[in-house]
Amino acid sequence: MRSLFPVTDLTTSTSEGGGPAGPSADREWSLDELAEAYAYPAAPDRRAPDAGGADPSGGSWLRANMVSTLDGAAQHEGRSQPISCAADMRIFGTLRGLADVVIAGAETVRQEGYRPARAREAFAARRAAAGQGPAPAVAVVSGSLELDFSLPLFTEPLVPTLVLTGAAAPADRIAAARKAGAEVVIAGDGAGVDPARAVRELADRGLRRQLTEGGPRLLGQFVAAGVLDELCLTISPMLTAGDAQRIAGGPGVAVPERFFLASLLEEAGFLFSRYRRTDS
Repeated sequence: MRSLFPVTDLTTSTSEGGGPAGPSADREWSLDELAEAYAYPAAPDRRAPDAGGADPSGGSWLRANMVSTLDGAAQHEGRSQPISCAADMRIFGTLRGLADVVIAGAETVRQEGYRPARAREAFAARRAAAGQGPAPAVAVVSGSLELDFSLPLFTEPLVPTLVLTGAAAPADRIAAARKAGAEVVIAGDGAGVDPARAVRELADRGLRRQLTEGGPRLLGQFVAAGVLDELCLTISPMLTAGDAQRIAGGPGVAVPERFFLASLLEEAGFLFSRYRRTDS
């Protein structure tokens, strides 16, 4: 892996023998190096305050992690793994190791076979220093709550799994979620979830370093609501054709929102980009 952007003196430096040195070196990065490269902002309280003088995001930072082929497919045969690679999975693990909470839509949880996030020794000291628990919580977004609450995601997590839903969600499904040990969070007045409210509700529980892994419909909702701060996008050097989803779906925004390139890594033709909101 090597760093392509931002360009610094170290990016273009070479060793005495003429080979690459520093961050540009084409080598496997340690988890510590990846953690530094993907660290959350120290003070994420950055949005314009509302009329009451409070940050409407609750001081949170919401980043998304997605992968896309060259022709825009976010999945192959319904899953992201076939268009991923080992380095992408190391970054995937790093982003989880830094997060307070991992947010995923119900369909993604079903398709990808989500399990509880695990504690990893490589991130233990870093998480303890940041006041975090041993592993991030998983938050599942679902209006209908048609989820299998007997799965380990709900019955065996290190920290209780959260279920984000609307006030009109079926009462029997709310009861089933709570019986399984999940924490039910009401984040909408109707049957669905309000993306901005979901971000605030999680922040109110101290879960401010937020990571969403999609799927495309959920990411599209976060984009449309204007609450996405950062996109970590792996560009896979593959072509799939077909009719696979893009990384974000659903209704479009009235005016495209501009993000800026924060960093770019490369390994074996895969590009690992990180974009941030222009006002972040």
